Amino acid sequence: MGTHEAAPARPQVSAGAVFFDDDDRVLLVDPTYKKFWNLPGGAVDVGETPRAACVREVREELGLDPSIGPLLVVAWTANGPDGKLFFVFDGGVLPPDRRAAIVPAPGELAEYAFVPVERARRLLSEPQWILLTEVLAARADGVTRYVESGQV
Repeated sequence: MGTHEAAPARPQVSAGAVFFDDDDRVLLVDPTYKKFWNLPGGAVDVGETPRAACVREVREELGLDPSIGPLLVVAWTANGPDGKLFFVFDGGVLPPDRRAAIVPAPGELAEYAFVPVERARRLLSEPQWILLTEVLAARADGVTRYVESGQV
């Protein structure tokens, strides 16, 4: 019997944030390169932490310099050969002046919107909707969640 060791998995890593307005509507973005809407965020670069990537991506996508709160959900999905890890942080409630300062990245985002949670279900892919429900539950009860699922 040989002692063959498998190479460690190298999942893609992404980070994003969930933001709300004063009416408890969730901020979603419509990326030009994806079929469905999404939470703001994107890929974690080499040598970057998930939190730093979240801040950078929100700045790039929306022109905001967010104060990112606690980690709400870590999700592993079956995307790609090694899977994908998502880190979703709490961006909190954006006051009117911060909402007015949003500038969607040209060429990257078709639009953005604060939508009631029920409407988010129609804009997100099914796996992203499941992720959002976990994010909302984690935010409500203050307990970080770990989720495994199929493709997002």
